[in-house]
Parts: sequence; structure tokens; C-alpha cells
Amino acid sequence: MTDQSPAERYARASQDRSHPITTSFAASQRFELDPFQIAGCHALEDGRSVLVAAPTGAGKTIVGEFAIHLAMREPAVGGLGDKAFYTTPIKALSNQKFRELQDVYGADEVGLLTGDTNINGNARIVVMTTEVLRNMLYADSSALRGLRYVVMDEVHYLADRFRGAVWEEIIIHLPAAVRLISLSATVSNAEEFGDWLDTVRGDTEVIVSEIRPVPLEQHVLVRGDLLPLFDDRAGIATAQVNQELMRIRSFKGRTSRTTAEPRRRAAPRTATAATRRLGTVRTRAAPVRCAPRTCSASSGSTGPRSSNCCSDRACSRRSSSSSAASGATQRFSRCVVPASS
Repeated sequence: MTDQSPAERYARASQDRSHPITTSFAASQRFELDPFQIAGCHALEDGRSVLVAAPTGAGKTIVGEFAIHLAMREPAVGGLGDKAFYTTPIKALSNQKFRELQDVYGADEVGLLTGDTNINGNARIVVMTTEVLRNMLYADSSALRGLRYVVMDEVHYLADRFRGAVWEEIIIHLPAAVRLISLSATVSNAEEFGDWLDTVRGDTEVIVSEIRPVPLEQHVLVRGDLLPLFDDRAGIATAQVNQELMRIRSFKGRTSRTTAEPRRRAAPRTATAATRRLGTVRTRAAPVRCAPRTCSASSGSTGPRSSNCCSDRACSRRSSSSSAASGATQRFSRCVVPASS
């Protein structure tokens, strides 16, 4: 604890006397509470709802745990006692809080309700996904009897396009006697959101903290070295990108064969249905005019003919292919001369 002036010590003592539950709760913690945590606990002890907006790692959940502490102060009488629900948007986070609260209050006092898990659902402390609470409200579940505090972790999900309506419906339909503890690290318009909560839920205190106790540093892994994303040569991170990363980005070495564009393959030859016969493709050559040659008549007489001997005679050309192994092609032609009268 830092050295305080007499006036500060007097103010601290006055707050401790006016909020004895917060004082005892803070003394039971392993660390000293930050001012925003104490302010949130004071608001709950005074009977108000609270919206806490603080960076990740600042310890917002302490305020939610204090709400559970308030619900568990008085023992249950005849099986009835004050209840507290802790809602999260993710099952993994629900499982984590379930184990943490079990370590503090015991397995008999803590339950878990998710889409695929139902453990001790009638306990005084129940951790659940947010949709489960919405379904309870619409079904008028008996588990809502004695509910005094609802912690809505990651309340900024209200702005989600698909799931945001779930948070909005819970905030609107919760009974007026239930105190709402809204926690978020990324809500940007905390004051405006707090005004809406005050209108819908009643007296709500907005607590904003911009102190980040856990530093947020961004690095890039390049060639086995972890380099800072932003320039911090002066010991203070700035908005300027690290110049060494810019030099590495501008360097262009040889193009690896594995990264080169693959060689394009020629399209396979296909045969049409008209020319596909028993798996073998056969093509018919176009008719051509015979070259000048000596023609043979059907009468058996031979003799030279003119160069266009085939111009007025039936002429045909046949082609055949040799075996597929050789690939050679042999063509022959014959002129047929009609018999002379």
C-alpha cells in the first residue's frame, strides 16, 4: 500500500465503515483491490446494479465474485436462500468459472448448465451460457425463485448480429429485484450503454477503468526471431511499424521451385461419341484427288492416260493405320475405270 496523506486515510476509513462487507471481502483476497474494483463492490453493497468496463486482465470478475459473495452471506433456510447466476457466452468460459467457484464454495453449492451439461442445476450458484437463462425466463422456471444477482460476463455480445438479442431480452425481462452486474473489456460507449441500462433496469452505476495492469505487446515471428510489431527503440511502443520488419518485407529473394507457378499440362485429347469404337479412336480422311498416274481399265488393256484421268471416273482413297506401337501410317489409292462399251 502506498503512503497516504491523513485526509486520504480518513476517507478510506470512512468508506470502510460505511461498506463493511466490501472491507471484509477485500481483506480476504490475496491482493489489494484496485479503486475501480472497490467502487463496483460499493455500488453492489448499496443495492445498485453496475456496469464495469476495464481492460483485459484488470480483474473485472472480482466485482462479479463479490455479487456471489453477497448472495451466499446468509445461509439457506429450509432449502431456500439467495441465488446468483453467472452467465458467459462460451461453454469453455463457463466450465472454467464453474471449477473456480467450486474451489471456493464447494461442489454442493455450485451448478453448471450448458447446452450439453446439467450439473446441480438447483444450486444457489449456477454458471450457465447466456441462452440458458433466456430460456428460463420464457419458461418461468422454478430455478429463478430466490434469484438476487445475475453476472453477465462479456456483455458486449449484446452488439452481436446473431446472438445479441439474447442479452437484450435477459436485461429487459429479468425481475426488477435482481441486481445486474455487467462486465466487458471491449465496450466502447460505456456511458451511453450505462444510460440505457439505467433506463431499463433502474439505478445502475457505470465504472470505467483505462489502466491496463497486464501489458499488451504484439510481436511477429520472422525466421525464428520474435520481433516487436511496433517500433520500441525508445523504450516506449509507438504506432509506427518496426522498420526492421519493413525491410524484411521489401526484400525479395529467389523464388522457390515449390512456390513457383506449376507447369500447365495440355488438355487430354477426347473422342466424340461418333468416332469412339470399342475404345479405339478411328478417323476418316477427307477425300482427295488422285495424283496423275497410269490407270488400269477393267477390260485388261493398259495404256497411258491424261493427267486428269480421275476427273471423270469413280475414285476412292482408303487409309489404314498400322499398329499402335509403330504409329506409322500407310496410305494407298486406286483408280477404277468403267468398262468400255
